[in-house]
Amino acid sequence: MAQSANPTTVTPAITPVPARAIAPWAVFFGVLMLVLLYFVGAEQGATAVISGEAVHEWVHDGRHLLGFPCH
Repeated sequence: MAQSANPTTVTPAITPVPARAIAPWAVFFGVLMLVLLYFVGAEQGATAVISGEAVHEWVHDGRHLLGFPCH
């Protein structure tokens, strides 16, 4: 069986995603990351939104991993 000397390849057209489609998701994930950063880094002591030690215990290892002081 002989193969063609000039095989044709088809490259798919890459269409860019418009910024209007990405913007709501970027805002959502940006706010979500800020909330998570707050709970991991600052949810204790004078800035506590939730009283008690429950949040502190849930994110305790994450604090150490990210270098936040907590003791």
